[in-house]
This record gives sequence, C-alpha cells and structure tokens, in this order.
Amino acid sequence: MRRVLITGGAGFIGSHVADVLLRAGYEVRLLDNLSPQVHGPLRQRPAYLNKDAELIVGDLTDAFSVDRALRGVDMVVHLASSVGVGQSMYDIESYVRANELGTAILLQTLTKRPVERLLVASSMSIYGEGLGRTADDQVVSPEERSIDQLKRCEWELKDAQGRHLVPLPTPETKQPSLSSIYALNKYAQERMCLIAGKAYGIATIALRFFNVFGPNQALSNPYTGVLAIFAARLLNDRPPLVFEDGLQRRDFVHVRDVARACRLALETDHVNDVFNIGSGRSRSILSVAQDLARVMGRPALAPHITGKYRAGDIRHCFADIEKSRAILGFEPRVGFEEGLDELAGYLADQVADDQAERATEELLRRGLVA
Repeated sequence: MRRVLITGGAGFIGSHVADVLLRAGYEVRLLDNLSPQVHGPLRQRPAYLNKDAELIVGDLTDAFSVDRALRGVDMVVHLASSVGVGQSMYDIESYVRANELGTAILLQTLTKRPVERLLVASSMSIYGEGLGRTADDQVVSPEERSIDQLKRCEWELKDAQGRHLVPLPTPETKQPSLSSIYALNKYAQERMCLIAGKAYGIATIALRFFNVFGPNQALSNPYTGVLAIFAARLLNDRPPLVFEDGLQRRDFVHVRDVARACRLALETDHVNDVFNIGSGRSRSILSVAQDLARVMGRPALAPHITGKYRAGDIRHCFADIEKSRAILGFEPRVGFEEGLDELAGYLADQVADDQAERATEELLRRGLVA
C-alpha cells in the first residue's frame, strides 16, 4: 500500500485530498503547522479531518519535522502555503519564508529521502490578467492596469488604443505575469519543484488551482477564498464587501473536483508538466456574492460595492481546462449551483469571526487600497 504525505494536509483542500486518497486505498500522512490564522488559537486537530489520516504537527520550514514526515513515504502532495494576495503585499518576509523557503527545505530533504512522485499546488494568480481579445480579433496578454487607470476607476483591461478587451479562457501556455508577492511565491514553488524533480528523477506535476470553494474552508481567515470571506460577512448579518465594480470575473471550482484532480495527477503516466484545474467557466464576483446571500437565506444583504482597488488584484482570469481534460481525464463534476447549495448547508451551523473590515483597514493603512 502506497503512503502519501500531504503538506498542509489539515487545511481546506488537504482534508478533501486526504478523503479521496484514503477511499482509493492509499495510506495518508499529513504535515501541518495548524496556523492560528487558519485553525484558531488552540491549534487543535480539525473535527472535519479524516480519523484514518495520520497527522504530524510541524512546520515546513523545520527540517527535522519535514524529515520525520517523509520517512516511509512514496509520494508527496505539496499544498502547504500561506495564501492571500492582499496579505502577501505587506507580510512579505513571512510569505517568502513559508512558501519559498518551506518548499526549498522540502526539496532539500527529498534529495535524501526521494519519492516516486511529487505534486505541487500552484495557482491561477501566476497568470496575472489572463488573456484578452482585441476589437480586431487579436489574442493578447493584457498589460497590467496602471495605478493612474485604477485611480480613475477605469477597471476594464484595454489595448494599446484604449479599447476594452474581451476576457478569454487562459491556457497553460500563457506566460507568467506576476502582480503580487503571492503570485511570485506560487510560481517559485512550481518551478522549484519541477526543476528539482527533473534533476533527481522524481516524477513531478504542478496543478494550477483556480478559485476553490466548498466545505471546510477557514471562515475567520480574511485572506482566504472570496466565497469564505463573503460567508463570514453574511453569517454575521453584514453585506459582502466587493472591490472595484464587482464585474471582475473568476473561475470557481469545487474542492471535491480539485481533490479528484490531485488523485488523477498522482496516477497519470504524463509527468513533468503543468495543468489548469478549474471549472472552465467564469462568473462575476458581484453575482457570486448575490448568489451566496440567496442560498444562505439572506438576500436582503446586498453586496456593498466599495469602488476601491487593492494592490496586486487582477481584473479577469478563468481557466482553459482542455489540456487537463485530454491528458489527465479531468472533468468537473460538481456544478456551481450544486456546490453553493452544499456550502450553504455546511454554513448553517458554523460560527465565523468576520475579519474582512479589519483586513481592509490594514491594507488601507499601508496604502494598498485606494
């Protein structure tokens, strides 16, 4: 029986990956530091975590913990990461330490304790503004929006002639466009794993996750996924806070589909490559906030559109998943409405500490929101 180590395995995505792998007959070990920002000040084993998963509490930047966790392991799913574009723009040292140094220590340890396969979680954030189509049908990589443009509340992407671009699905061939420290971290993690994997003969795959949602997401972490942040507001009878005009578009993929994609990546013969994992569809942030309020029974809590921008945010990005379909056999199974209804059921008995306004005030104080 093969044993898989999941770094960050007590977290949102890791817990679902553990469930999928345990059902498939794998032994599962988790390494997680139970960060208070995610798991609360008591840092206890989460109740949602599968009882058959072995948990080692330790930090990825601690070589001893990593060495201990890798003993007897055949495969690694590397999910451990500090997440959040906004926080990464001011907590720079912490993000680089957790994401890049932590990955370096994992890879250094793998040179002494090699495994068959390494799967690393990357992110859609590396694509920046995704792809766009001009008025004369040219496909372009949009320029990053300027501060002057954002100050004028001109949110949409434009071509060289000032004409609006039509957003397009983004394939893996799109060159990186790194607009935040977090995006830089994720690209570094991806490349470090692929480079080291090739050098040491470890079959390696990077999965670029888009906006993952579903049960077990940390509701009191103001830098987690946008649906969890909106849910925390609504649970406290407060309207979701929406930046810009709310018409920015994202790709929302259910966590069970993401977990299944991880198993496919562990079992495919095609390695040393990168794949998008999303739904292949886009939705506006404003519509998502409205839909969540409706399924949670709080339709009167209309989203508050701030008309402000945050440093590091991008306008549109959603996945082209044709490569994942063709090579991994990945096909999203959980529709957005179905996933949203399930999320509402999960949220019904949850308590959340809404930290969204505090997080925004922190960004404002540092000049990262205007």
